[in-house]
Amino acid sequence: MSDTCVVCTNLSFSWPDDTPVFQDLSFTVPPGRTGLVAPNGAGKTTLLRLIAGDLTPTGGAVTVDGVLGYLPQNLPLAGDLTVAQVLGVDAVLRALHAIEAGDAAEEHFTTVGDDWDVEERSRAELDRLGLGDVALDRRLATLSGGQVVSLGLAAQLLRRPDVLLLDEPTNNLDLDARHRLYAVLEEWSGCLLLVSHDRALLDRMDRIAELDRGELRLFGGNFTAYEEAARAAREAAERTVRGAEQEVKREKREMQQARERAERRAGNAARNLDSAGLARIVAGGLKRSAQESAGRSRQLHANRVSEAQSRLDEASRALREDETLTLDLPDTTVPAGRTVVAGERMQVHHDGRAVFAGAGLDLTIRGPERIALTGPNGAGKSTLLRLLQGELDPEGGQLRRGEGRVAYLSQRLDLLDPERTVAENFAAYAPDRPQAERMNLLARFLFRGARAHLPVGVLSGGERLRATLACVLYAQPAPHLLLLDEPTNNLDLVSAGQLESALSAYRGAFVVVSHDERFLAEIGVQRWLRLDGGRLREVAAPDLG
Repeated sequence: MSDTCVVCTNLSFSWPDDTPVFQDLSFTVPPGRTGLVAPNGAGKTTLLRLIAGDLTPTGGAVTVDGVLGYLPQNLPLAGDLTVAQVLGVDAVLRALHAIEAGDAAEEHFTTVGDDWDVEERSRAELDRLGLGDVALDRRLATLSGGQVVSLGLAAQLLRRPDVLLLDEPTNNLDLDARHRLYAVLEEWSGCLLLVSHDRALLDRMDRIAELDRGELRLFGGNFTAYEEAARAAREAAERTVRGAEQEVKREKREMQQARERAERRAGNAARNLDSAGLARIVAGGLKRSAQESAGRSRQLHANRVSEAQSRLDEASRALREDETLTLDLPDTTVPAGRTVVAGERMQVHHDGRAVFAGAGLDLTIRGPERIALTGPNGAGKSTLLRLLQGELDPEGGQLRRGEGRVAYLSQRLDLLDPERTVAENFAAYAPDRPQAERMNLLARFLFRGARAHLPVGVLSGGERLRATLACVLYAQPAPHLLLLDEPTNNLDLVSAGQLESALSAYRGAFVVVSHDERFLAEIGVQRWLRLDGGRLREVAAPDLG
């Protein structure tokens, strides 16, 4: 493979309604593993689709060196397909089985070609991704969402591509499946370009490609190194802005001082001319000369102020908006030892079957405990959260809740009224707070000015998360127990960081279901529970370093 596996030259793309996405974007992707990061809506998925040939550029060109594999975020697969059909080996397998049965027709040998080991390779690829017990004739409709994603990746790897594009490959994967995917990609020797908000995965990349304001920049090293470089760049940009601001003030001050000096000189000169008794024509000439000199001085200083202002404007454009949430949530404090929830032998049924094993689940939460609830997909974690919140009542056993309020943030972020503005929703959750205080609190969640008066229905996923957090965390009364179900799903990296800031400031108890290891490490989880096979047990904290 050459020194570049993907080359985009003057790439431009607009949607059919003429909404521009890229304009004259040029970059190269070298061999190795590259993680592509950007805020939601910046065009990451669109860029992958352009490279894959799924979309046609409106200008420029894309060149890929070698065979291309592409795993989109949403797989367009019908449920009646078999595993073999998704892997692209169905026809070869049928031909092999016909030959094994004694059918020596030439078309079977033509179909097989050199793929005599295709079944072994298929089984090996499935096994690497945790699908070793999945039969090749099994229908997709019987697989979980995570299994379908792993199957899609296996299909691409079987093609032995030179360049592999992956769009959010760890979405819908539990922790075990994620670690299997990490291992497969670490062994990958081709060129990999992936979009992900999974920071544990991004920390396994050789470099990070940042898509920002229509430009793409490469940073050597993994995501942690990129964060450090971005932080240093921001600090440097802030210093540049401060210096430019001081320069503008200095130039304006010098211009004012020069104007005052010129006015004093003009006044002194006029008095001197009057007392000197010079001829009117001579005096007029001297006055014009002084005025022209003063005019040149004013223009010189005006130019210097304008140039300084231009440098400040340029420095300000380079400085990205500070999107950090800085919160203080004293009302959420829960005394240590206070019982928040106490459940004994809890049981519910789904489709006539008990969700939990044996006599049911026991769970007690006391004080401001920070709990991570882990387990494979389909184990019943979301069901347990709904029990704790009160959306479901236990059909067996009992559940007692403390006096404090319980707030539940589902994956859908559907707590707020989409027709009402952010400010109106906040007023409904905190009606006794003065309006000025509410607006100040919303500003802490980056809803300033007109942004606070947007309908919730038009907000992006990250904005909706911030609005929901504002309403939940500053509600009256404040929640003493917060339940979060996969809260970082579909959040960009900035929004995930904002959620971490909010939870770090929260002083109540919380139970969070998440497969995002970096997120769990950042929010200070103290207690780890695993729900598997219908049983809930305490487990040791994993190594999240």
